[in-house]
Amino acid sequence: MSRSLDDLEARAAKFWPDSITERSQKSSVIPRLIDSQEKFIGILYVADSSPTSWISVLDATSGMPGNLFLKHLMVLTDIGGELLQRIGREIEKFFPERSLSFIWRGNRHSYRFQSLGTGMKWTNRNLAVDGTRLVNAEQLTLEMQDVAMILLHGGAVTNLDIPDDVFQKCCIGTMIGNKSELDAFVRQRYIHVSRITGGATANTMGQLAQSHVRERLKFRLHGWDFSRTRISGISQNEGRTDMAFDIVAEAPSGRCCAIEVSFQVTTNSTIERKAGQAQARQSALHNHGHGIAYVVDGAGNFQRRSALETICRYGDCVVTFRDTELDALAEYLREFGAGG
Repeated sequence: MSRSLDDLEARAAKFWPDSITERSQKSSVIPRLIDSQEKFIGILYVADSSPTSWISVLDATSGMPGNLFLKHLMVLTDIGGELLQRIGREIEKFFPERSLSFIWRGNRHSYRFQSLGTGMKWTNRNLAVDGTRLVNAEQLTLEMQDVAMILLHGGAVTNLDIPDDVFQKCCIGTMIGNKSELDAFVRQRYIHVSRITGGATANTMGQLAQSHVRERLKFRLHGWDFSRTRISGISQNEGRTDMAFDIVAEAPSGRCCAIEVSFQVTTNSTIERKAGQAQARQSALHNHGHGIAYVVDGAGNFQRRSALETICRYGDCVVTFRDTELDALAEYLREFGAGG
């Protein structure tokens, strides 16, 4: 199934489909946190009458559910679910009086934990801050409130037995009411977090693209195996290392077709690497009676015309990310698997 580059580009999506974007947003909360950081800062700016005033302000604020507010605090303090679970399990050890005693604006304050005796577990799931639960707005629970108080004021506690991370990182409460300090801290922190997670987000999008292709093909090709990423006997480095592919489609007949997937909205070198391997991979696979197909799309990839021309030359079937194109790939695979 040979394709010209112009024909391929005419059938390209160029930008991520809504279905993939939505799935990515569910798996990555950073964009949502950045979008809501102004509202988060605003809550802590006006909640300056007492160290617990944020509770009533949050309750009166639309668009900032309790679980999203708590997720902000967890990311900004870099305190994760594992440490929170430990604190929850050993609450009597860290807080023998079942209360949080701390200094705020030069005065001693005490906050009694509200969720003790309720069978509480401070897990990401129970706090509704994991990837799937965070998509849904959850009102502030007693567990969320208790954890938020630790994250806000834990750095000012008078109890010396709590974990060092809490002392070192849980200082946001000292900034309540100070707009410029809050603004600088939150923005600087999210710039740092975005840099760390940028590659992970791109990687997530790539994995979602592969999953979408695999799911579409599995729906069309009953009885085929898509569980592997390597093919027996196909190796590189003079046989020392098995070649790894994004997807391996194995027909009931035993014939395999490797599938490489690349969707890049912004230009990068991934497609150049795939193009550089294309001829050698096709030759190795053909020598064993197998084939190779490519799913390529994205505005960034189509800026690398030379690389895509190479892929079109050495791909047995090259399609874009549109569903009609993936269905055409399924038809090609069906014929290929039957010995066509």
